[in-house]
Amino acid sequence: MAMVTGRIGGAPANLLHEEVLEPQFSYEVRHLLPHYLHIEKVLLLEYRRMGILAPEEVAGIASALHAMTPADLAADPEENLSDISFGIERLVAGRLPAPVPRWHVDRSRNDGQACAQLMFGRERALRIAEGLLGCVDAAHRLAARHAEAPMPGYTHLQAAQVITPGFYVSALSDHLLHTLRRLLATYDHADRSPLGAGAMAGQELPWDRTAMAGHLGFAGPRTHALAAVASRAWMLELAAEAATFATGLNRFVTDLMTWAGSHYGLVELPDELAGISSAMPQKKNYPLLERIRGRTAHLLSWYVDVAAAQRGTPFSNTVEVGKEGGAQLASATDTFSSILALLTLVLDNVAFPAARGRDLCAGEHLGGFSLANRLTLDAGVPWRTAQVIAGRYIVAMIAAGAAADPEELMSICAAHGHPVTDAAGLLAGTLEPDGALRLKRSQGSAHPDEVRSMLAGQGEELAVLAREWSARRRRVEAAAASVDGLLGLASRS
Repeated sequence: MAMVTGRIGGAPANLLHEEVLEPQFSYEVRHLLPHYLHIEKVLLLEYRRMGILAPEEVAGIASALHAMTPADLAADPEENLSDISFGIERLVAGRLPAPVPRWHVDRSRNDGQACAQLMFGRERALRIAEGLLGCVDAAHRLAARHAEAPMPGYTHLQAAQVITPGFYVSALSDHLLHTLRRLLATYDHADRSPLGAGAMAGQELPWDRTAMAGHLGFAGPRTHALAAVASRAWMLELAAEAATFATGLNRFVTDLMTWAGSHYGLVELPDELAGISSAMPQKKNYPLLERIRGRTAHLLSWYVDVAAAQRGTPFSNTVEVGKEGGAQLASATDTFSSILALLTLVLDNVAFPAARGRDLCAGEHLGGFSLANRLTLDAGVPWRTAQVIAGRYIVAMIAAGAAADPEELMSICAAHGHPVTDAAGLLAGTLEPDGALRLKRSQGSAHPDEVRSMLAGQGEELAVLAREWSARRRRVEAAAASVDGLLGLASRS
């Protein structure tokens, strides 16, 4: 076995290598290697600043790091104990013209691993934010096209009030913006570098942790050394935001699935986004919506997985929290991004048949609330009595198969001790879908003008959030380029 430790005299057992170490090594090479190399370069800058390594030593190591590719690394129980940090160290050392004895002095894997994992999480958060921004834009455009056409809104699975597809989709847009805001706060809270914290109690050389954090694209260092290497709260919080998003989106997609059913006919997708039944040729299915809703379950289970891995562990660096607890990070964030891509596809292609929505509204007599309001405000009928009259009137219209009958309303009002003289005026606009929409006057209502006002505000917020997220990505990208420049390395772009 190569001499990387004096404490253990044998290489890892074959089963340990096959079941644990090699899969972890491969995962980190696939997802974390660029971050490990970035970290090593930043540490080289500090070694040079402190005079620990000579400029020519720094240049040689930097060149070897910069030339490294995933294909260069392999888990080897004998050579590197199947550990990526040892693998990088030994590969670089083997490519140097002479040994550099002081390289890796005063170093621990703990803060380096914590930092690489956080940088990967940061990368995935930025990618998710891009997907959310695109999804909000698609929802915003869809809602703007459908702010006028009425459709039934449902409570307790029953037709309740007149809304529009634009009003409904603007609520989805609000949910997506909410996720973007919360994710930004989570990102900023986690935007603190663990590098320089050492194993748990700090390091012995005067590392400039603030400078290192800047070189890594972080807003600053995580000041407490133990918290820097022990806490993975950022992962738990990222998973929590994913679960919260998924829970809300699940409900929206459930509505779309329901409304796309033949009984409702309120939602349609083009043939390119539809499926068929192998046995029933009359059917047009929408498994795409089922896929989206089904995948939200994986984000819920991700939070449970992260929380379970952290619960009951000591507050220190542990493999259980750092590696097993992060085992689903790549797949879960891939799922998050996939959900957003599929949802954007749906929003860009979904249709809301206007005639069908208007017909359903008319057939459901959804103006009962408005009629009760008119009876109270215009005819002086006490509110609870007005509710009874409106309900009796709608029951009578359903039985008669009629849309409106002023004489019937007058008769019911008189029977309840509140005769009215202008029943036609009371009914005007209350039971007609387009009129019902325009009776809404409160802020945030389904009135088309209010929907457009909400969309304008959402558009402004989307622009602000897009700038905020862009600034964070630019800082990360600039940091990597700056480090290469300081080391005299050619850009990889």
